[in-house]
Amino acid sequence: MVGIKDVAKRAGVSIGTVSNVVNRPEVVSAATRNRVLSVIEELGYVRDESARQLRAGRSRIMALVVLDLGNPFFVDVARGAEEAAHAQGLNIITCNSGQRTELEASYLAMLAEQRVRGVLLSPVDTSGEALQTFRRSGIPYVFVDRKVPADQASSVSVDDVAGGALAGRHLAETGHRRIAFVNGPAVLAQCRDREAGLRSSLDGSAVSLSVLEASGLDFASGRDAGARLLGMSPRPTAAFCANDLLALGVLQAMVGAGVKVPEEMAIVGYDDIEFAGAAAVPLTSVRQPARRLGRTAAELLLAETADDASAKHQGVVFTPELVVRESTRIRL
Repeated sequence: MVGIKDVAKRAGVSIGTVSNVVNRPEVVSAATRNRVLSVIEELGYVRDESARQLRAGRSRIMALVVLDLGNPFFVDVARGAEEAAHAQGLNIITCNSGQRTELEASYLAMLAEQRVRGVLLSPVDTSGEALQTFRRSGIPYVFVDRKVPADQASSVSVDDVAGGALAGRHLAETGHRRIAFVNGPAVLAQCRDREAGLRSSLDGSAVSLSVLEASGLDFASGRDAGARLLGMSPRPTAAFCANDLLALGVLQAMVGAGVKVPEEMAIVGYDDIEFAGAAAVPLTSVRQPARRLGRTAAELLLAETADDASAKHQGVVFTPELVVRESTRIRL
């Protein structure tokens, strides 16, 4: 492996001069700088960033751990976080837990060993042992898409109870009296909150509610849930799904079985990913500001890791909105 000493020897300069060319090129004369850069290219020298960060006592890397990178919602969260990090000259590495506690624990252990600047975390479970262990590392972290008490950590989330209520009221107001909720794994707080909001919106009404728990929050799980809906008697006339991927899977199952959407089955999703509006039947969805979630979380983390950090933990909660499209319509 080519080191800085090799570059200095070949270029006929000191190690300090090579270091300046790499880190502070403006203090080196143009002729010397060009000679050193030519040798760097010739030898294929790559700066040892981990050693540089160790000397500086600061990492320039933040991490983002998300539940599912197959979900475009989390891709947009990552883009927002990158915008904030890059604006401060920092980089972000993204880790996908796949909703698996053991993989999340592995990532957190690795990030603690690497002493990253801070972690943006959308955890499977905020009370898990892995997170308790990570806290002892002293590395700052901010929860994304998960609300926690401010005395524990900063968090950025959406009011999922309000989001579930938006969907429930919309379906009840458009004349549906048999509604199904296609939920994700109950271990996820977001899923529990969306169900709670839905139930609260239907309290005291004549609407009957059926709950189906899907094995995941992906398209295939939605398609399986759709098959279960098709087998119900009497069949619900509307389905609210815990996210858009589930809703799109349900939509495909309905279309494949010849069930008309929305005439025979209205469908509401959650997140309002880009594909929601582009579906064969454009999907009504509860919109979350995903990119803004990521950007705000990264900004909170940057404030907590600043040299003059006096920032206190904050809990930022955004309000969701219902985007009505062709997959629902008034039945009155």
